Amino acid sequence: MLLLHLLSRADMYGYEILQEASRRSANAFDLKEGTVYPALHQLEKKGYIKAEWRTAENGRERKYYSLTAKGRKAAVAYEKQWQHLTGAIAAILESE
Repeated sequence: MLLLHLLSRADMYGYEILQEASRRSANAFDLKEGTVYPALHQLEKKGYIKAEWRTAENGRERKYYSLTAKGRKAAVAYEKQWQHLTGAIAAILESE
């Protein structure tokens, strides 16, 4: 869900995804390459994202990931599920 959400904002390369997850979570998520890249490959196999080699501003070739239409739908669905789950947990924690 986190990867799909980040990619819903902009196309990114792998290391950029790691940095953005860390930045947005105030360093609560210190994702590792060994976790993110296999997850990206699984999302690509499911048809949620596509990868494309591009030349970055510094001239380096980087593999950028972007959401497909199927991935955008999945991102919305996962976020709705997450909101439902966190709402249910909050209701339990707040009840007496």
